[in-house]
Amino acid sequence: MNFPGSGGGLGGLGGGVPGIPSAGGAGGGAAPGFDPNDANVKFLTNAMESCYAKTVMSGGAGFALGGLFGVFMASMAYDTPFHTAGAPGGAGGMPGIPGSAAATATPISSLPLRRQLAHGFKDMGARSWSTAKNFGAVGALFSGIECGIEGLRAKNDLGNGVAAGCLTGAILARNGGPQAAAIGCAGFAAFSAAIDAWMRMPKDED
Repeated sequence: MNFPGSGGGLGGLGGGVPGIPSAGGAGGGAAPGFDPNDANVKFLTNAMESCYAKTVMSGGAGFALGGLFGVFMASMAYDTPFHTAGAPGGAGGMPGIPGSAAATATPISSLPLRRQLAHGFKDMGARSWSTAKNFGAVGALFSGIECGIEGLRAKNDLGNGVAAGCLTGAILARNGGPQAAAIGCAGFAAFSAAIDAWMRMPKDED
């Protein structure tokens, strides 16, 4: 069906309207305004595929996942202290000693509901923040190392993840000495190999 001044049917939508390119013109049906060979499109694609972008995105995703995991674990933790912190500078928290942290601690159950909730949310926030930082650091470190190894080897195979996992585990456990670094390397490498092998398994198509 043609409309006056449209210059075509529904196949040429927008063909007769000034400022709207035709979707069915001589462009071969390509989406209007998108050119894979455009310099800006190439720049954005290369930027998203760079090691810097992958490191930042993995770190951000790990931080968000760690925060959610920390909130869940804090809400399920049964070892949350049932007493508020005692006065600083006490006698080492020994029960029965006046002025010690244990002697001046206040049972949370005896506090008003608002203070109980505030104490609980504060503890949950501290746990969530700590877990988020750890997850973010692991994600950014692993992704950056793996991307660098892949660029050096010019290959995308299981070896990249294993090597990146080994280096990540060794770096994270470096403060514990050579033995801890070796154990961290072996543990992270095995975990990375298992996950990468599972991800590369052929999917069954129904």
